[in-house]
Amino acid sequence: MNWIKVIGQDELPPNGRKVVKVEQRNILLLNHNNQVFAVENSCPHLKLPLQKGKITDDGAIVCPFHRSAFDLTTGNPTEWTPFPPGIGKVMGMISKEKGLSVFPTRVEEGSIWVSI
Repeated sequence: MNWIKVIGQDELPPNGRKVVKVEQRNILLLNHNNQVFAVENSCPHLKLPLQKGKITDDGAIVCPFHRSAFDLTTGNPTEWTPFPPGIGKVMGMISKEKGLSVFPTRVEEGSIWVSI
């Protein structure tokens, strides 16, 4: 694992989010329930950005476009392309169900680190 310091802890307030570039990847940092998560800022379905996705009560991020949802801890899909109604199932066949890339994080000496 290669740990990389990405931002200062104060740059990601509670319920905050920020996209950072780490080794040619756009990583979405989220501070949810005082825990820092790092996920690929690209939905595995059609590679659309996730940065404006809703965070659910059970700790998943929902793609703002087709509403696929992914567990923030594991990246496993909890729902796959349910939107738009009827067409979502067809759109889900365009791309097989895939997990979201998630990356380990740590907060140390006032900085947020991500392992790629």
